[in-house]
Amino acid sequence: MQWLRRRDPQLLAVRRAARVTLVACLGFYLCRYALDRPAMAPYALFGAVALGVLSQIPGSPRQRSRTLLAVLPVVWVLVSLGTLLSFSTVAATAGMFVLGFAVSYAGVGGPRLAGLAAGMQLLYILPCFPPYDPGSLPYRLAGVTFAILLLAVSEVVLWPDPSPAPYREKLGAAVGALAGCLAAVADAWAGDARGRERLAALLPEATDAADALRPSRLPPLQRPASAGRRDRAYSAAAGTARLLLGRSVDLFFTDERDAVTLPAATRLLRRTAECTAAAAAWLRGDGPLPDTRHVVEALSDFRAARMNTDPDGIAPERLRLGALALALGEWTKTLIFAIRIAGGEQPGHPDPTPAAAQPGPFWYAYRRTPSLYWHRLKENLTPRSVAFQGALRLAAALAVARLLAGVLDLSHGFWVLLTILTVLRTSAAETRSALRPALAGTVAGSLVAAALLVTGMHPTLYAVVLPIVMLFGFAAGPLLGIGWSQALFTLVIALVFAQVTPVDWRLAEVRVLDVVLGAAIGVLIGLFAWPRGGAGELHRAAGTFIAAAAGVIRETVEVMADGHAPGAAMPRARLAGQLAEASFALYQSERDQSERDQSERDQSERHQSERHGEATPDWQATLVAGHHAVRGAEALVRSCPAGGLLPSVTPLTAAAAEVAARYDDAAEALTRHEPVVPSPVTAERLVWPTDLGQDLYIIADLRVWLDGLRRDIGAIRGRPEGGDGLRARVAQVADGAA
Repeated sequence: MQWLRRRDPQLLAVRRAARVTLVACLGFYLCRYALDRPAMAPYALFGAVALGVLSQIPGSPRQRSRTLLAVLPVVWVLVSLGTLLSFSTVAATAGMFVLGFAVSYAGVGGPRLAGLAAGMQLLYILPCFPPYDPGSLPYRLAGVTFAILLLAVSEVVLWPDPSPAPYREKLGAAVGALAGCLAAVADAWAGDARGRERLAALLPEATDAADALRPSRLPPLQRPASAGRRDRAYSAAAGTARLLLGRSVDLFFTDERDAVTLPAATRLLRRTAECTAAAAAWLRGDGPLPDTRHVVEALSDFRAARMNTDPDGIAPERLRLGALALALGEWTKTLIFAIRIAGGEQPGHPDPTPAAAQPGPFWYAYRRTPSLYWHRLKENLTPRSVAFQGALRLAAALAVARLLAGVLDLSHGFWVLLTILTVLRTSAAETRSALRPALAGTVAGSLVAAALLVTGMHPTLYAVVLPIVMLFGFAAGPLLGIGWSQALFTLVIALVFAQVTPVDWRLAEVRVLDVVLGAAIGVLIGLFAWPRGGAGELHRAAGTFIAAAAGVIRETVEVMADGHAPGAAMPRARLAGQLAEASFALYQSERDQSERDQSERDQSERHQSERHGEATPDWQATLVAGHHAVRGAEALVRSCPAGGLLPSVTPLTAAAAEVAARYDDAAEALTRHEPVVPSPVTAERLVWPTDLGQDLYIIADLRVWLDGLRRDIGAIRGRPEGGDGLRARVAQVADGAA
């Protein structure tokens, strides 16, 4: 039990294996022996296996139960098409390719649809093989329906899994910790001598809460990666919260003693902390939905206070604190708006983004849910899409397997396709790594099965042994890996078919040959069809986004300081960011058939990276760096007429060029799959004007934006514990407080 608790602390794998075993065996025995319907029995069993083992459905037990009931019509369609198309190999193969692609590609909608894909594939595979028997279709539909209904009931009444902590709660914890940090900074600015100490004490907890929102720290099925409005808004809010936390650390290192507009900045920051705390309360379920009007009013009051203060002759460093406070207020407004969208609020006005600049940062808030899913389907219908590549790869492999199984007249050809569903991964390397244990397990299981069949056990013993082997087999995958899973599943298949049709030891031989054929097809297809998998496309999409963000940085300064008309950089960057977000969402949804295989590979990759001095890019930080450039530029351009900063064009252009060069370096490294280590580009010492009146505030805002971008692009180089990461800066805060 200690060993089991270490590998499965909440016994999730054991609970699930027990539920599926009970449902599968109950359905199989009732159909085979009580009703004497051999045509129903396999569908009752494999219906439970398809949606109980091969499928990974997210949510609470009640949510999973509702999902099972909702997919019943789709199940009926797949079983019916498989039965009707089994009259010829060509028709069944064509149906396998079309439906294989459609079912897999539908996973772009999010983790719930992606989690159902493998199980739904099996429900077409099983009936698409001979014999062609449309007369048995009612019994097949009855068997699979009975299994799914039992499975839906078992999810809520038989050892239900503990409901996972909702993403909303984790986001609430991070936003609440952020509110505490902002309040501590406001206290310090108001003269509280212990404000900085409180900030230093709160930052480690806030950092942990922010890190808990990283997709890499969340199970694949709990990530906000669907095409719906709520998940998009949650993802935007999480990225904004992490950005705000990083800016809070900046405030610690900013000397407020000689800052201009310190009282107004303190009031703005306190209002910002209050609004953030209200947002956290709603996320925890303790308060109403926060209102953006409070942040907007605070920003207006602060800008009015700046208008009443003449900054001429004041050193630029004394304007920095006010610019930081203004940036925090603007990002807080973005955070509150995203949370309101997640809360179900429908904007009462059309998208204010100009037509030439669309899509805007919250374009999805102005669309209905079906439109958002249709948009996700359309934007990924391209060879550059991770989802398109994965769906086409799997459909091709399954279609080739179905064709060969028909041409070679394999008696149990569906095992070939089942093997592909088991071993085919998102990249050729991952497929090869899963192949050896899968083949070894299949051979071992076949030897044991052959020995059982040779001894000629009484049929009653098969019925008695089946639940035991099935229980251990379904639990073995998550706990012991794919090798044990394949070995025990081979035994399960032998015990099932021994009760349906007369079999001998050659069944085990057929099983091995079918698995070898399926594995060979999977390896070859994986080798020739986008062998790098989703990571390769994400590198390209992220590199394109960061390069487009570099163009935004240059164009923003050209518009504000040199009087150029806004060009295509902003719309291009918005579109590139949208595609990068889609690639990232799909990359998150890629997961292995076995959680243990995933853990082992991640550990191996970390060790390899450490040996070579490399680190995987922090993808969420990468997207934040791009979005910060785009959204910050939007606010800056609105605050200043074109050419309004012409007297300071030289230092602004030089500063922007230095930051943009860092973005270009990072984009090139991402595209080449190289470690992101920005070159140490340094600008010459710049002379900033001090006699431009109110425009000096805008220059300070722009410089704060550029400084933030410089830190953002440095933070994407790898693990968050890296030298430029948030944790290192938090450690500096602790040292400074001490």
